[in-house]
Amino acid sequence: MAKRFPLNPAHPERNCWGCDRYCPAGSMMCGNGSDRTQHPIETFGPGWEAWGLEFEAAFDKAEAKAAKAADPADAGTPVPEEEALPD
Repeated sequence: MAKRFPLNPAHPERNCWGCDRYCPAGSMMCGNGSDRTQHPIETFGPGWEAWGLEFEAAFDKAEAKAAKAADPADAGTPVPEEEALPD
């Protein structure tokens, strides 16, 4: 099971955040000597965890509106020839 991901660690620069090991930056087990993966708060700043939630809420609203607009009575309505898919 994956470890809980800290949203606002005190010193994110001290660890690598690339996997569930959270290795110290100076002795990474899986990095093969490469640079450490930064925590999102280092890259995007405070509030990073809320990014994209507005889009998801808008998508859910649009999806609900489309489902509501779909009329089950239209299921038997023939499709015009220009919109019909080829066999």
